[in-house]
Amino acid sequence: MNSTSRPNAFPDSGTPPHDPGAQGPDPTDEPWRRRARLTVLLSAASGIVLLAIAAVLAWSWRADLPDPVASHWGTGGSPDGFSSLGSLLATTSLVGLGCVVLFSAIGLFSGRAASTLRITAASTVWICGLLAILIAGSLAGQRGLTDAHQARGMDGVLLLALLAPLVPAVLAALLIPADRRQPATGAVPASAPRVSLGASTRAVWLRRTSGGPGLLVSIAGVLVIVVASIITRMPVLLALAALLALLFATMFAFRVTVDSAGIEIRSALGWPRTRIGAAEVERAEAIHVSPFRDFGGWGWRVNHSGRTGIVLRSGPGLLVEQSGGRSLVVTIEDAEEGAALLNTMAARARA
Repeated sequence: MNSTSRPNAFPDSGTPPHDPGAQGPDPTDEPWRRRARLTVLLSAASGIVLLAIAAVLAWSWRADLPDPVASHWGTGGSPDGFSSLGSLLATTSLVGLGCVVLFSAIGLFSGRAASTLRITAASTVWICGLLAILIAGSLAGQRGLTDAHQARGMDGVLLLALLAPLVPAVLAALLIPADRRQPATGAVPASAPRVSLGASTRAVWLRRTSGGPGLLVSIAGVLVIVVASIITRMPVLLALAALLALLFATMFAFRVTVDSAGIEIRSALGWPRTRIGAAEVERAEAIHVSPFRDFGGWGWRVNHSGRTGIVLRSGPGLLVEQSGGRSLVVTIEDAEEGAALLNTMAARARA
């Protein structure tokens, strides 16, 4: 912590640390639920429309398609799996609808924060767009063929399916408004740890957190895809590896800043990021985090109670309880120091 005065030792809060998976206040009429329902409705409808357009278009081609159609391509780029058109459309649509249901459930039950809703909305639109392009692209290349064995490779279609849906997915995320400001109504609890600062003393706490088992698993996964691309002679897999590498780069390195404005957590690439104003902080404290027990894994997560987690490893974490029943956890060293300064700034914001 950089400051014009040296903070005193951090006092013991006198209370046991909160369980990072604990359920916060959950009134059924909270405003976040209305926003979550609207977001889920629009993103699910968008995804289903994309799937429906692809299915209707493919069905309109049925007189021009071989029977059965190619439904799977092997390592050499030639089709090695076949099915009826109806079976292909039904299977792909069910997979898409299953993903819509999954992301919709996360949004409905855990979408307290705008970041959660943005991720679920973007994921819904992206995966439905990917499946829609795979349906239409794979069948468009079979129109006019009498034998599906003659179908050409899918490299171009796969690349388009991976990249093109990113545009509407990003748009879906950007359309979701940021969390509205909800200043806390009560005082910071007296038991919350603090630092001793003069009324006009400025202070900032900066830390970086990166790596962890999740990063190692992600790197291994990317390397497996690269090797598979070389073995199977499918260059499109390199595009998938690059896309995943970019995604993982946004999830496993963050900078955490606590100052008079509150707390900001920003990915090393600048996005994603989240910011909690000092006036909205109800309490901050250090806790112990178990990634799988508390959040089901590593990365930018949300648990069943709607708590957001930026979880890179087991160990110390900074828990920030916010107004509106929201809360956030980030795994980081020296969490006690960051929590104490954040409580101090939250109390100062109420003065």
